[in-house]
Amino acid sequence: MPRVKSNVVRLKRKKQILKHAKGAFGGRSKLWKAAKETVERGWRYAYRDRKAKKRDFRRLWIVRINAAARLNDLSYSAFINGLHAAGLEIDRKVLADLAVREPEAFAAIAAQAKQALDAKTVAA
Repeated sequence: MPRVKSNVVRLKRKKQILKHAKGAFGGRSKLWKAAKETVERGWRYAYRDRKAKKRDFRRLWIVRINAAARLNDLSYSAFINGLHAAGLEIDRKVLADLAVREPEAFAAIAAQAKQALDAKTVAA
């Protein structure tokens, strides 16, 4: 079998890593080992934080919905329970956006949730 030199592939890989390391401080952008460690660490953080971003946004939406629900005399859990009882399927992202941009529309939804919650407690 002929001998294969992986020079081209190796240099291409090295070039890509150094390209991704641009902007790092000092040797981290120029020296191979430091650049490789920096880039791989960055990729690990990016992977982890893509997941964390979803959790962070959900927490933000819940805080906003809770604040708006309390302005309408409901707790967050009672509001969500009322939405389910009323059969309204609106996700938290949209609810949070309504709470911030359209308080009147959110108040109307909260009134429906409160009415469904009252009907549920009377039936029980």
